[in-house]
Amino acid sequence: MASAADGDGSGGGLRRRRYWRWSKADFFPEPSFRSWRAYGGALACTIPRLRDRVGSRSTDAVEAGTLLAQSENPLRRCLSWIDLAFLGFGSVVGSGVFVLTGQEARFDAGPAIPLAYAAAGFSALLSSFCYAELATEIPSAGGSFAYLRVELGDLAAFLAAGNILLEAVVGAAGLGRSWTSYLAALIGRDADALRIHVPALADGFNLLDPIAVVVLIATSSLAVSGARLTSTINSWAYAVGIAIIAFVLAVGFSHLDPTNLTTPSFFPFGAAGVFRAAAVVYWSYTGFDMVATMAEETKDPGRDVPLGLISSMSAITVVYCAMSLALVGMQRYTEIDANAAYGVAFAAKGMKWARYVVALGALKGMTSGLLVGALGQARYTTQIARTHMIPPYFALVHPRTGTPVYATLAFTLGAACVALFSSLDVLASVSSISTLFIFALVAVALLVRRYYAAGSTSPAELRTFLAFLALVVGSSIGTSVYYNSGLAGHWPGYVAFGAVWVAGAAGLAFAAKRQREPKVYGVPLMPWLPAMSVSTNLFLMGSLGSLAYIRFAICTVVMLVYYVLFGVHATYDMAHSGEEDADGSTVEQGKTRLPMSTQPPV
Repeated sequence: MASAADGDGSGGGLRRRRYWRWSKADFFPEPSFRSWRAYGGALACTIPRLRDRVGSRSTDAVEAGTLLAQSENPLRRCLSWIDLAFLGFGSVVGSGVFVLTGQEARFDAGPAIPLAYAAAGFSALLSSFCYAELATEIPSAGGSFAYLRVELGDLAAFLAAGNILLEAVVGAAGLGRSWTSYLAALIGRDADALRIHVPALADGFNLLDPIAVVVLIATSSLAVSGARLTSTINSWAYAVGIAIIAFVLAVGFSHLDPTNLTTPSFFPFGAAGVFRAAAVVYWSYTGFDMVATMAEETKDPGRDVPLGLISSMSAITVVYCAMSLALVGMQRYTEIDANAAYGVAFAAKGMKWARYVVALGALKGMTSGLLVGALGQARYTTQIARTHMIPPYFALVHPRTGTPVYATLAFTLGAACVALFSSLDVLASVSSISTLFIFALVAVALLVRRYYAAGSTSPAELRTFLAFLALVVGSSIGTSVYYNSGLAGHWPGYVAFGAVWVAGAAGLAFAAKRQREPKVYGVPLMPWLPAMSVSTNLFLMGSLGSLAYIRFAICTVVMLVYYVLFGVHATYDMAHSGEEDADGSTVEQGKTRLPMSTQPPV
């Protein structure tokens, strides 16, 4: 099959190439990897190249325009805001609400679990506002990766990208394993009944799950068939999901006993328990950023992305709060089964058959989550590959389907390998710390975008902005550390950190000079809302355990090693190969121009 590509994205000039191809030049086209000798020379120049790349920033035009030529074929603009809203709902409402609600109500929040969902939803909604503005300004498939590359530079974007892909692969694997468990429950079998026990393997890795692999491959196959078809299928599944949620709410509220909400107390674990639960149930909201990666395939990004993102997140928050309230109102929190909360609660009311409805709802949610996840993560991978941080082979878009087939295959292969061997308790050690960290970075990137413009912001204006931004970030970290210390019960610390935060946000609002205004959609209450997004995400990060930070640190070190050995050299060549490229292509100042000579005949 042939494809027509254009070096400047305007529609003419390049000869056709086969899409299905496999050569060294497709994976490593940069001069630094031309030979082992060239690679040795590149490694010798690592320090100056690091200095060059760490300080570099991309531009809107490059991320949403010039780089698209790397894919050779365009992603198709075929989605409306309604499609995005359904995709947002499908990407978020998975098994989390059925699994985590009972666990957190039983051990952390008690009857106050709806407040935990409200707090987590508020933080997610703040982040969705930030994503909405950036997606309209930079309508790229790269989502947060592209935004951070433009505003915070290559290194910050790379670290974010690595964490995004890691969380995506592990998260998809976890959903695949959960899918098998719920299928077993649906047919009345033990959770591990459908897995293959291999005694020779270590515990945690000795229950092979081929069903999870099949489900991952099936959902990814739908994703590569096209965004339009995937959105349509997701919309049909959405109707099933709404019916199941309506059933849960109707049964729950019809059996609601007000005494269950107050006995022995509405806050049996105090405010600390509510915030611990909020940090955990935040996982139930992750996935909405996948909608931002669809901006490149949206008919009118300036209108559709904000409407789709904010409407879906608002609806999801209301649904989660209502479902959790129905559970703790129907059954006293001390009697809730942490592993099968809704099914056991329904059985206690004489509806044992309802567990099948719950299992079906969880299966539907997980299937939608896997489908939208495959769609979104492939777009992330595509944009990362367009910058050559990973081999540009994975940026190629199929000419017929208009989807990044290679990127989808890579994501699916990684998730399937993890899902086949790793048990849920092993996967559960991967927390949402990376997601919270990225959301905080995106809010900071939005503030940088509004208050700093290279070439027009004076040194004095930059110092003013950075000083107030430091107050916001520093006070947010301070509040989180203070809350999780032995001084958490003393109010003066909160007053002090709160005063510093208000001073920082007020300084941004009234003393710092804005350098840009949004072209189409802007976050309301600027800069208060993005500053609050920074604070809520950092606060929830502080509520996570030490294991999350250890994992985060280890993964960051591994990513930095990869960046030093590969990423920095590939991106350096991408930006500075105007003089010579391995294949004659030229890339100057971040703008890609692929000459006809790079395209061999079919």
